[in-house]
Amino acid sequence: MASIKDVAAQAGVSVATVSRVLNSHPSVSPDARSRVLAAVDALGYRPNAVARSLRTDQTRTLGLVISDVLNPYFTALARSVEEEARALGYSVIIGNADERPEQQDHHVRTLLDRRIDGLLVSPADGASPLLHEVARTGTPMVFVDRWMPGVDVPVVRADGHRAIQDLVAHLHALGHRRLAIIAGPAATTTGDERVEAFREAMRTHGLALPDAYIGQGDFQADSGRRVTEHFLSLPEPPEIVFAADNLMALGALDAIRAHGLRVPEDIGIAAFDDIPWFVHTGPPITAIAQPTGDLGRAAVRALVDVIEGRPPQSVTLPARLVVRSSCGEPAGGPPSNRSDRRSGL
Repeated sequence: MASIKDVAAQAGVSVATVSRVLNSHPSVSPDARSRVLAAVDALGYRPNAVARSLRTDQTRTLGLVISDVLNPYFTALARSVEEEARALGYSVIIGNADERPEQQDHHVRTLLDRRIDGLLVSPADGASPLLHEVARTGTPMVFVDRWMPGVDVPVVRADGHRAIQDLVAHLHALGHRRLAIIAGPAATTTGDERVEAFREAMRTHGLALPDAYIGQGDFQADSGRRVTEHFLSLPEPPEIVFAADNLMALGALDAIRAHGLRVPEDIGIAAFDDIPWFVHTGPPITAIAQPTGDLGRAAVRALVDVIEGRPPQSVTLPARLVVRSSCGEPAGGPPSNRSDRRSGL
């Protein structure tokens, strides 16, 4: 990785001149400025992304890179981050990774080049060399919702293990035995964690989970539609499809309706990540709700602690099951859930 000395050597100027160019100081000649910028471009030098050697003050700005801005869960998360940051005197610049690691890294570089004070990231995969490097160089960073094993930064996340156990117990009590899952990407911690929790819950109740009932999705609606088409083509389709996020659940619902099937009379559906729309579907969808607002606020507070030199702490909050009527439940579901149907946002 190029250093400021490398830029100076290639441009034929002093390190001080490079510093003045990068800080837009007016005392540099046009010729020297042109040579420095050409060297910066040729070497791929990023003064703020790694070494951050030119940082002299705080900008009171935080960066947030979320996995998919079109996912209502992440939209709500971004809103809570922005509100909490504003309350603490910070502004937020948001980048949308669109579930693509290369786009995630582009936003991370851009945000760091803009001299943000700290970075919140929901990693698009578990193996970004750039995020490893950002953590190694001491840039204040917190992972939110997802994380990367082996990267020593605070993590703010929801634990869905108990809620998935509750879901499978609920479905078992309703008499369902053939349960299938549309899993998220195995390269993400949430994708892997949810399918493993589902597998464990199935074992707890003595239920089989054949490979044919595990469909690989990508947290996008199209994958939910595609996997559900596969489930419906099986000689013995599942009784319940559990989608590991809300967009895949909507795709699954599209596929079910395209086949002229009824929910829950012909097949049931449940989802991870509750959203307001689920109250208005026909029927309302049973879902696992994450404490999205609390997660966003806790992530900002953890990041500001790192920025201001206080000991950082990871935070894990519980997700919970919200019973509605998409799996054959009695109309309206248990009274204890009726007031919580907008939970998760």
